[in-house]
Amino acid sequence: MKVAYYPGCSLHSTAREYDISFQLVCRKLGIELQEIPHWVCCGSSPAHVTSHLLSIALPCKNLILAEEMGLDTVVAPCAACFNRLKIAKQEVAEDSKLKKEVQEVLGKPSAGKIEVKHPLQVIIEDVGLKKVEEMTRRKLQGLRVASYYGCLLVRPPSVINFDDPEDPQSMDNLVSALGGEALPWAFKTECCGASFSLSETDIVFELSGEILNEALEAGAECILVACPLCQSNLDLRQKGIEKRRGKKFNLPILYFTELLGLALGMSMRQLGLSRHIVNPSKLLERKLAVT
Repeated sequence: MKVAYYPGCSLHSTAREYDISFQLVCRKLGIELQEIPHWVCCGSSPAHVTSHLLSIALPCKNLILAEEMGLDTVVAPCAACFNRLKIAKQEVAEDSKLKKEVQEVLGKPSAGKIEVKHPLQVIIEDVGLKKVEEMTRRKLQGLRVASYYGCLLVRPPSVINFDDPEDPQSMDNLVSALGGEALPWAFKTECCGASFSLSETDIVFELSGEILNEALEAGAECILVACPLCQSNLDLRQKGIEKRRGKKFNLPILYFTELLGLALGMSMRQLGLSRHIVNPSKLLERKLAVT
C-alpha cells in the first residue's frame, strides 16, 4: 500500500517521535509513505480565526500537491491537520464560489479526488487488526490504557465520517488487540485546550487537568493519543498541572504509534520515547520488559 504523507509542522518539530514511530510502524506493516514535496502548513487554529479563505486555501494547496503525486490517499497524523484537510476538501466540493476563490489564489484547480485519512484509519481499515495481532511480538500484558481522541479526530461527524464522535473505539480496539486493557472513561473526546496554548494558558491548564484527573480516576497507567497538540498539553504541562492541583499524576502520554511499535518488537530508543517529558521507561520496563 502506497500513500501520500502529510507530516505537518508538528511532526517535523515538537512531535518528531510521532513521525519516527509512525514511519517505523508503516515500514513494518507494509505501508509505503511518500512525503508530499514542498508541503505547507495547514493553518491549524490560527488561519481559520483570521481568514476563512486562507484556512481553506492552505490545506487545498497540500491536497493538490498530493493529487499530483498520482496517489489516491493522503495520510495526516496530526488530528488538527487531518481535520483541516477534511474540512477544506468538503467545503470546496460544496461551495462553487469558494472553490473559484481558492483556485484564483492557488492558480490551480482545487483537489477533489484524493481521500484524506488519519493513520488510525489506515491501520484499522486497510491493514486490519487481525494482521496487526498476528504480527505482534510483545503483548501489552494488561497495560491499563486511557485512549484519548481529543476533539478534532472524530468531529464534526458529517465531515470526518470516522468512528463514533461521542464514544470512539478505534484506539481502544487497537489496545485490546495488542493485549492491553482499554479503559472505559468519560473524557475521550473532551478538548485539551490546544487552540489556547499560547493565548489563554489558564484555560489549557484547567481543561488538560480535568483530562489527566479523569484518566487517573479511571485507573489508567498511561494515556494514548493520536494528536501532537494533545500530547504536548498533557505531557509538557503535566508538571505545572500537578503543581496547580496539588496532585501527582505521573501519567506517560504516548502516541498510539509508539505503543504499536513496542508491540511489534521495536525498542524505546528506536521509537524516540526519550523525548517525552513524563518518562515512560519505568512503566514500560515493568509492564512490557522493554528497554
